Amino acid sequence: MHEIGIVRSMCRTVKDYAAENNVDKISEIVLDNGELSLVVSKYVEDLFPAVADGDPLFKDTKLIFNVIPGLAECDDCDEIFNVIENEGYCPNCGSFSKRVLSGKDFNIREIHVPK
Repeated sequence: MHEIGIVRSMCRTVKDYAAENNVDKISEIVLDNGELSLVVSKYVEDLFPAVADGDPLFKDTKLIFNVIPGLAECDDCDEIFNVIENEGYCPNCGSFSKRVLSGKDFNIREIHVPK
């Protein structure tokens, strides 16, 4: 389960942001999770409380996930399609040859602080 390292890294990044901006509380962390990233949102959500355990910065912090579609462009006919929905094959010509355009990343999109 590689998500533990991802959650630790995410918490470090948010803590660095908080320290640089004199923030003592984070209300929400908005995450972009690509369909092709191999990061399981449920695992991140389940691991977050254990990694953030006892840190007042993360008390009651909510994680919000945006799913980024895994889009690709067919190398043979230039069709843009969803890789997951089409099981990797171009729906236009049936080719498996493609260039992935989006959906491989896991990123922090936003960090929200209480008003």
